[in-house]
Amino acid sequence: MRELTRADATRREGRGLVRELAAPVCRTVPWRALAGGNLLGLLAAAVPRLSGGAGGPWVALALLRAAVLAHALALAFLLDDPARHTTAAVPVRRPLRVALRLALVAPVTALWWTAALLLVPSSVRPPAGAVTLEAAATCALALAGAALAVRLADEPRPGPSVAAALLFTAFLTVLLWPERWPLFCSPGDPKWGEAHERWAWLLAGALLVLGVCLREPVRGRAWRRGRRPSLSPSGA
Repeated sequence: MRELTRADATRREGRGLVRELAAPVCRTVPWRALAGGNLLGLLAAAVPRLSGGAGGPWVALALLRAAVLAHALALAFLLDDPARHTTAAVPVRRPLRVALRLALVAPVTALWWTAALLLVPSSVRPPAGAVTLEAAATCALALAGAALAVRLADEPRPGPSVAAALLFTAFLTVLLWPERWPLFCSPGDPKWGEAHERWAWLLAGALLVLGVCLREPVRGRAWRRGRRPSLSPSGA
């Protein structure tokens, strides 16, 4: 009974902590960058409807992929935090802070993606499940890049660099990806299913990198060796 009471108290304390953190974390989310990326994405997705489905399914798919890239570029800014060096000292671990950001943005992303799909006329709309897998993998890659930048560098706003790297990588992938392992296929292509198996692997790899990079970094080699740095000017 006592253990149950302690568990309940721990859960209540955790829920209280999340409620207290929700508002401050919400203020640090880069909503303007997300709004800009979402707007550009919706404009791209709306082109087939505005043009009466001109260009056919291939053009609609290409524009949906462009819309996803616009949203992913916005997600690259999600972990930007001007007060990063201040919040690093608080007793709330990074995984919880990042999880709160993701929880705030996930419903927005889901609504945005639903709207983007519905904007494409049904006559030229690609298979929703397969293209949603592509969207999830692209967004996960953007988040993994942001988490990796936060993990490896002390820059409080790595978003611009991550977004530029993501855009450059997407450009190189389209140009240089081996044809024998196709990634960007059309729905009528016989390799459509194989391509989306690769998208699934990309999604799994990105989520793995994201999970690993959410751990708190160990600061300083002296700390990793179990020694405290000397306070004397000579270092003795």
